[in-house]
Amino acid sequence: MTTPVPSAIKLHKRSRLLEVQFGAETFQLEAELLRVLSPSAEVRGHGKPVLQTGKLHVAITGVEMVGQYAIKLIFDDGHDSGIYDWSYLHELCHGQAGKWQDYLTQLRLAGASRDPDVSVVRLLQ
Repeated sequence: MTTPVPSAIKLHKRSRLLEVQFGAETFQLEAELLRVLSPSAEVRGHGKPVLQTGKLHVAITGVEMVGQYAIKLIFDDGHDSGIYDWSYLHELCHGQAGKWQDYLTQLRLAGASRDPDVSVVRLLQ
């Protein structure tokens, strides 16, 4: 099976959305989702993923082509090491709802927050 190649990629800075088109299908991926699910070693943790917290307001400031197989996203929090190949981008587009729910569950279990200005304190019951 061949890897789908996007026919268009557009960054909407104001709404913090990356619009990705694969043929007739168009998807919108939020900057926060792309940041917390970055394929970088910083996030994937060399086999032990590192939960990303406080990324509620993160924005994408740039998109760069990486050869003919991927893009690199530059975020306003300084993160710029994730290379999103076409296969992973396609996976995110089609599985974003489930991946987002998994992320929210991980946050809840860790007692963490999407908001950088919120500290979650667990009370003993």
